[in-house]
Amino acid sequence: MNRQAPTRRRLLQAAAATVLAARGQAAAPQAADAAGRKVLRLLFNSTETSFDPARISDIYSRAVTAHIFEGLYAYDHLARPHRLVPQAAEGMPEVSADFRSWTIRIRRGIRFPDDPAFKGRARELQAHDFVYAIQRVVDPANISQIEADIAELHIVGLKEARDAALKGRQAFDYDRPIEGLRALDSHTLRIVLREPRPRLLYALARADQLGGQAREVVEFYGKDIGEHPVGTGPFRLKSWRRNSRIVLERNPFYRDVRYDAQPAPDDAEGQALLAQFKGRRLPMVDEVDISIIEEFQPEWLAFLGQEVDALAGDTGQLPSLFAPVAVPGGRLAPHLARRGVRAYRQLTPDVAFTYFNMDDPVVGGYDPAQVALRRAISLAYDTREELRQIRKGEGILAQSPLLPHTTGYEVGFKSEVSDYDPGRANALLDLYGFVDRDGDGWRERPDGSPLRLEVSTEPEQIYRAYNELMQKGLQRIGIRANFRIQQWPENLKAAEAGKLMIWSLGSAAGSPDGQSFLGWLYGPQAGNGNLARFKLPEYDRLYERAQVLPDGPERDALFLRAKRIAVAYMPYKVRVHRIFTDLVHPWVLGFRRPLFWQDWWHRVDIDLAVRARHMN
Repeated sequence: MNRQAPTRRRLLQAAAATVLAARGQAAAPQAADAAGRKVLRLLFNSTETSFDPARISDIYSRAVTAHIFEGLYAYDHLARPHRLVPQAAEGMPEVSADFRSWTIRIRRGIRFPDDPAFKGRARELQAHDFVYAIQRVVDPANISQIEADIAELHIVGLKEARDAALKGRQAFDYDRPIEGLRALDSHTLRIVLREPRPRLLYALARADQLGGQAREVVEFYGKDIGEHPVGTGPFRLKSWRRNSRIVLERNPFYRDVRYDAQPAPDDAEGQALLAQFKGRRLPMVDEVDISIIEEFQPEWLAFLGQEVDALAGDTGQLPSLFAPVAVPGGRLAPHLARRGVRAYRQLTPDVAFTYFNMDDPVVGGYDPAQVALRRAISLAYDTREELRQIRKGEGILAQSPLLPHTTGYEVGFKSEVSDYDPGRANALLDLYGFVDRDGDGWRERPDGSPLRLEVSTEPEQIYRAYNELMQKGLQRIGIRANFRIQQWPENLKAAEAGKLMIWSLGSAAGSPDGQSFLGWLYGPQAGNGNLARFKLPEYDRLYERAQVLPDGPERDALFLRAKRIAVAYMPYKVRVHRIFTDLVHPWVLGFRRPLFWQDWWHRVDIDLAVRARHMN
């Protein structure tokens, strides 16, 4: 058996523990306690915010709630391409020919776990729990991140219910009947829409944010509901130390759910996983123990020191800084292979991007000079250098807001947004009057006023590299910039209020439909999904038409037109679609990276005997 020399392993463990202790965190626990319980030890590389599904604003919190709550539908974990299957629903919905009426029956016998909110009564999941979950998303008091997405479903009567609370500045009336959102009986849900929505099931598969919620739990805990998530999923929250550690335990009231899937016949990996685990009761581990480790080096040391079982998933994959060490040339390094580590590399449905506030007087606007300014800034930024030096090759150039694995994404589509050409940028600026009038080496605006950008960023060390790269690009074209540093939540709040000029961040697809990313430019979503606050009537009409069409050539043509508009006006500079590498120790069995969903912890197993051998 090959394993790391004991002395070096102890040093690495000590180093990881020292860094964690310095951050006020305990080193991760052993993978099993004295009773032989299986503990899956993971890390998040950023902090969570809340476990209230209606108020979640980050992927880390979503990963937790996806394992606590259940949606009506879910994704087949092994199916590639994607496949939706019933989760809390008894079967697939009854759908009218015009895609406006959807009837869904809820599976009987699904129970919430015991909680003081239920006052000792057994509580079954029912249709009104899904009505309530949707109501909470549109309740103005919750400021939900997906309110715009739900509003665009055009559920009959839902907007009127929200408007009544907004106009009257009063509490949302959860008892007010909503014509298009009704529990016909305890286990039958009816959703009626004003317009066709052929892809409604994608919204109903968002267990992390639209899973069934018990109203009595939310009202019992009040403003503290984010600390007391109670759902019917495979795990429940055991303990939580903010920004430090999250522990989930097996939900003892979780019904008998068995591992099953339908991988493609030619999917060798998927077929092997199905053969290995088919029929196993879920979850296969007893606990999930998550440490919050925000800096790259301690993340890497924690994995090498076997303090975590995997660097895996959207919330804690291999830091790109260590990709040349772990997967040089895209292949697992020999020193890790000798230890039995497995590597999984995948182009993910996500994007890193920079947005320009279209309402900002410096970088916003639709006249040719302002469009030229944004395009020049885009051309001056060297995305290839970002890929080489910062991301260590872990990604590909992005060409549009459409993401890999989603509707509308085309491998062969090429646009100016990925170009690096300072010469062309300078020529554009000269042509439209952004010139140096006073001879100080910096350009002024066409009206002679100063041209100075304010770029928002975060304090973590990795962002310094991005800031330096942007600064170099701007200096090449004679534009000054200040970098305003705030924590990510503060930047997000300011972005939604339209108070930032330029900010860079990332986003990942929550479904296979590219429509949600076209929403980045949809006028009515300004300040929500549309952080750039882009507003163009032609684009809005195109977006609305794509919503009601079934998949096919006509809809594909609309997506192509939308991508060209996005590139022409440049409210966003999309930069990179990331390649994530997941590293898994040999005692973790059954891992496969999800595409559009967050729940996978209950579908992996821990081989305690293998782990014990490697730890000795």
